[in-house]
Amino acid sequence: MQEAAVVLGVLRERGRKGLPLTQLYRQMCNRDLYLTAYGNIYSNKGAMTPGATEETADGMSEDKIDQIIELMRHERYRFSPARRVYIPKRNGKLRPLGLPTWSDKLVGEVVRLLLEAYYEPQFSDRSHGFRRKRGCHTALREINNTWTGTVWFVEGDISDCFGSLSHQVLLKILGEKIQDQRFLRLMRHMLEAGCREEWDYRETLSGCPQGGTVSPILSNIYLDKLDKFVERELIPQYTRGASRAPNPEYATTANALARARRRGDRAAVRDLTRQLRTLPHGDPMDPGYRRLKYIRYADLCRPRHKSAYAEVRVMPTRLQEGLPGGQVCRRGAA
Repeated sequence: MQEAAVVLGVLRERGRKGLPLTQLYRQMCNRDLYLTAYGNIYSNKGAMTPGATEETADGMSEDKIDQIIELMRHERYRFSPARRVYIPKRNGKLRPLGLPTWSDKLVGEVVRLLLEAYYEPQFSDRSHGFRRKRGCHTALREINNTWTGTVWFVEGDISDCFGSLSHQVLLKILGEKIQDQRFLRLMRHMLEAGCREEWDYRETLSGCPQGGTVSPILSNIYLDKLDKFVERELIPQYTRGASRAPNPEYATTANALARARRRGDRAAVRDLTRQLRTLPHGDPMDPGYRRLKYIRYADLCRPRHKSAYAEVRVMPTRLQEGLPGGQVCRRGAA
């Protein structure tokens, strides 16, 4: 088997070229990928948190990796149900959190490495959620730099994003580029592993467990369809006009200022200049000029994703203050 860096580099190149993957499952038997995955997640706080079993990162060995690879080679590896707990949200409600077993975390990190390497070059530049060196701060920076003159902000929040993903739709999306039935069967087993809540088993008919290492990349693959739809359909449909029509009020004030200067009326010049600076040159309500801007981000950037995603998670205050029109996009997908 090749080294992990070589494998991931090949996947990135195929992703940039849009080439399909036909032998992805064989990389689930690559020992170097498991060692790389272990190096990513062993230091996380959740590494010592047990799932449905008492297995944790403590006692991890190369023999355990060999056992997992042997099961993978014969397609006998099965995911254990995740232990479900609830954590409080800011609004007082509770958020379900899935805690996989250590072996499932390790396998999930290998899957994440493969999927992220292949799909990351294909994602939209307008997507800032759960991606390397991207987050709320980069989304705000893009808004501050490119959304100049924005009049209306429409904010949308995808409710229960992780828990609402359709398994059938997600597997269909994966099947468009991954033409490897063994890998798709592995993904189906992962999604349908179920969960244990107070030691009662519950089937997972939709969604992926929030708290798993692979859930963020799966949500990005799923929502990339939304990004592409907005870019290819909505933005061209709602974009019109090369420039705004002149603002009649601005033109009237500018003419009055010119007459005051010719008369030598300094007081009127000062008042009209001050008034002119508050008026837009173009008509902000011009029906013949429209621009639609779009950006998607996630405000759920917790330390458990530290090994995989943006290192900076604090939104700079200066970017919030510098948004056009004094608006602040808070959360969700806008």
